[in-house]
Amino acid sequence: MPARTGVRIGVDVGNARVGVAASDPSGTFAHPVETLPRDQRSGADVEAIAALVTARAAVEVVVGLPRLLSGQEGTAARIARDYAGQLAARVTPVPVRLVDERLTTVAAHKRLHDSGVPGRGQRSVVDQAAAVLILQSALDAEALSGRPSGEIVSLGRARKKERRR
Repeated sequence: MPARTGVRIGVDVGNARVGVAASDPSGTFAHPVETLPRDQRSGADVEAIAALVTARAAVEVVVGLPRLLSGQEGTAARIARDYAGQLAARVTPVPVRLVDERLTTVAAHKRLHDSGVPGRGQRSVVDQAAAVLILQSALDAEALSGRPSGEIVSLGRARKKERRR
């Protein structure tokens, strides 16, 4: 049983799509919700996730941080950090956390393949599957340690980035 209860939303940020998952109210199990088209111009994807946070009365949002195998952060991690900052500014006071998600998309592809989903059919659900893995990993880590996993996204930092645009 996790230290905290409440619905968590998991997010896997990609260049073209954003996978979304949610937990049950006890914060124990993650399940897929939807795949959103990435909309860098209008931010419709961020708005859709914010609406989901409100509709499900989520207590937290977990965004995957795709570090390189070396542990360093590359372009994809910078994109995820920026996205998490935009989301944090939109869903405040609900906290947004970044959690290490190395190889989750690879693992999601493998799980889908192993469950019989053909390669062509994976594109529409792999982002959701990756979001489930990200969120479940965070839920499991919290259940073991009693502390939320990952790093909190500072709203002040997110607002500074928004002003620069």
